[in-house]
Amino acid sequence: MSETGHGAAGASRVARRYVEHETSQHRSAGIHDADGPVEEAPAAQEFRIDLERIRFSSYFARLSDVTQVVPQSGVGPVMHNRLTHSLKVSAVARVIAAQLAGQQATHTAFVRGEAPVDDPVGAIVTRLGGCDTVVAQSAAHAHDLGHPPFGHLGERVLDRVARDHLGLAEGFEGNAQSFRILTQLDTLGRDFPGLNLTAATRAATLKYPWTRVAWIGLSTDERPVTERPRGVGADADEGAEKFSAYALEAGEMEAALAAFPRIAPGVQTVECAVMDLADDIAYAVHDLDDFARAGVLQQSAVSGELRAWLTCTDALAAIELSVLQASWRAPGHSLELLWRRTQLKDGWIADREAFTAAVARVSEEVAESLLAAPYDGGIDSERAVSGFTRRWIEHLRTSIVVEERPHVRSGHVRLDQRAWHEVMVLKFVHAHFVLERPELGQTQRGQARIVTELALGFEAWLTDGVDAGRAPRRLLEWVDEATAASFVLRRDRPELLIGDTSDAGLRRQGRARAILDYVAALSDQQAIQTHRALTGR
Repeated sequence: MSETGHGAAGASRVARRYVEHETSQHRSAGIHDADGPVEEAPAAQEFRIDLERIRFSSYFARLSDVTQVVPQSGVGPVMHNRLTHSLKVSAVARVIAAQLAGQQATHTAFVRGEAPVDDPVGAIVTRLGGCDTVVAQSAAHAHDLGHPPFGHLGERVLDRVARDHLGLAEGFEGNAQSFRILTQLDTLGRDFPGLNLTAATRAATLKYPWTRVAWIGLSTDERPVTERPRGVGADADEGAEKFSAYALEAGEMEAALAAFPRIAPGVQTVECAVMDLADDIAYAVHDLDDFARAGVLQQSAVSGELRAWLTCTDALAAIELSVLQASWRAPGHSLELLWRRTQLKDGWIADREAFTAAVARVSEEVAESLLAAPYDGGIDSERAVSGFTRRWIEHLRTSIVVEERPHVRSGHVRLDQRAWHEVMVLKFVHAHFVLERPELGQTQRGQARIVTELALGFEAWLTDGVDAGRAPRRLLEWVDEATAASFVLRRDRPELLIGDTSDAGLRRQGRARAILDYVAALSDQQAIQTHRALTGR
């Protein structure tokens, strides 16, 4: 593996925040193979250390019992969890990153006079700070570390409880929680906070490189949704919907991004864009094969929705929006709503003809082929599912576009127009036929209650004047650390704080952040068991 930076830029990519006085167990120095000592370039070795530290993290291990899309117990043992999903994202990211790293190597060889022809994509990647395969893998491994019990449901519940009941206006966000784990909570048992990862790996995890407060006060009149980065949303009062760093870690985010001076503010690094794209691909394809195996997707329902839209496009286009929203269950109506949202937010790439072609392809390959015969566990069924996954992964990974100056709602690495629409339709199949299934409602309401009562239960315990000292030791320590950090932030960078910033308000915010850290670190089963113990039910 070659180094992706040169001089000061290369050094900043591999920089760690803390000086390490102990030898890392993951360093390859002294390891031999049949031909003698194994040697890696310094940057390559540092990035390999990052990957192994994430793999050895207890936060990574817990993902094996955190819901991915639907609860594993709901449809059988074949469903992905957050761990298997992360591993597949890593595999896809490795393939994409290796392709870009190869093009970068060709450009480097050309500059040195060792290759007859330059690679323009490799030149772009080099100017933007490089693409290292292991960094992209590390980011993929780390991207879901902050997901609380029960996946996105738990994320929404913790955010609501934090803002409505715990006095923490900044709330909870899974991406920001992942970054907090990497830089603060997971300590390797050493005397510094976080895993002490290189700047390149830290930056590669920042899918939404801003804080929530960064978008407070900016109305859509000043900057429409179409001119905002994907994930920001449109709420000037509450701030960004998605963000990758809490105020407490804003300095860490800025330090990591400083290693990439050619990356514009609010834009992902190349390796982060690779990870983000790999996440979309794995979600759209790998999770779909889960649902096919489990029998969750019914051929008649999927085919009915897609074919209804294809055969009635003109009639559906003439229906008023309010009517469509009220009749979203009617065949073709939800897909028409998807198209209108896509056209409204992403007019820079949305195209009616490309969308129609994508619906037709997904209809043919999913509804009319993959789901044509029920999965029965036999060889033919397994070949059909595996073949579908293999074909789509190959198609999507070879549909990559690299841009030096991307649209504000895109990234330096993205899918071409055709594949972009296809992934939109594949993700629609997930949302409409899996996530919105009525039979999941009862289970999810129960899970939401567990998460809510855990957060409020720990708040009641920590504010109990008699019994607070018997709360879990880690929780008490995190309260002290988060509270102290909040006071430091008020002193040094008060503009990052929102909500009540009085002494009492900051103590409440520190306590709330620690509670969220504690609850979010539980697996699904740990959450259920802790809830039983805490509530006596």
